[in-house]
Amino acid sequence: MIPTPVVVDVRRGAITDLADLLADQRISTAGRVAVALGPRSGAELAARVRPFLREADFYTVTAGTVDAALELAGQVRGGSYDAIVGIGGGKVLDATKFAAARVGLPMVAVATNLAHDGIGSPVSILDNDAGRGSYGVAAPLAVVVDLDVVRQAPRRSVRAGIGEVASNLSAIADWELAHSLHGEAVDGLAMAFARTAAEAVLHHPGTLADDDFLRCLAEGLVLSGVAMVVAGSTRPCSGACHEISHALDLLYPGRAGAHGEQVGVGAAFASTLWDDPQGRARGDLITRCLSRHGLPVTPTELGFTWEEFTAAVVRAPDTRPGRFTILEHRDLDKDAVAAAVRGYAQQVQTG
Repeated sequence: MIPTPVVVDVRRGAITDLADLLADQRISTAGRVAVALGPRSGAELAARVRPFLREADFYTVTAGTVDAALELAGQVRGGSYDAIVGIGGGKVLDATKFAAARVGLPMVAVATNLAHDGIGSPVSILDNDAGRGSYGVAAPLAVVVDLDVVRQAPRRSVRAGIGEVASNLSAIADWELAHSLHGEAVDGLAMAFARTAAEAVLHHPGTLADDDFLRCLAEGLVLSGVAMVVAGSTRPCSGACHEISHALDLLYPGRAGAHGEQVGVGAAFASTLWDDPQGRARGDLITRCLSRHGLPVTPTELGFTWEEFTAAVVRAPDTRPGRFTILEHRDLDKDAVAAAVRGYAQQVQTG
């Protein structure tokens, strides 16, 4: 059986029904749950949910780091809990997923923004001594997205999720390339989930001001997470786009931007490395989507120089040994990468 979420609740006011969800015997048999919240909005969120989670114990996730996740795991270990509920943004949810995996408990994700697909994925992205790393964990057993709460999040953090989902198209193309050239096994269902999520967001006419678009984005992020669960890896949602983002994290620790913004730019650039019309059309579609929603399209908009971005592209294949993407296929040396980056710069600057 594929361990997909037993509940996905995306709507206005969803957080007020959290107690009913936690009464589901598939999630909590005795009603004993630990609730993890962030240090900034945690007090406000705790005040909202405490009245209907009277038996819960509340903990603060101090940061989106491995150390903070381990601290949380130590706090909840031995508490006889049925589940851990993470309420917050990507850092809180990733730390909570990591902690839940460490202590062997199911995790319920209550997302307060839509920055990346961590709300439903079997991966935690956490800062560590080397910069930032990805860690395999169990996917959330349930996902709740209250659109009223999401609307209160910083617009940039919500917008970043668009880049995350859009980059699926780049990752799928890389997976198909690896299958075609090297016989790497692909999972058609996982690929369909990832593609469906991306195309729904890419072709949706709405904006972040529309509930329907927010719902589409939230469901796309969850569906991306399910795609990774089905595949048993991040393959359907992580290719050259994520390699470039990981390289930016490693080369410039402390300067890394929003993950979804970085992979969006990575996907747009990687698409220019394809020689076929389909690849170029994919890049145009991603770039237009990023621009329409006000996301970065160039490295400078991320806060990096073109030279720094070039260095990241050169470093990118080393971040995921064994993963074959368009970067590994082209196998460009530093001068060739610099030329490709200049070509991309000219393309986006001329529109």
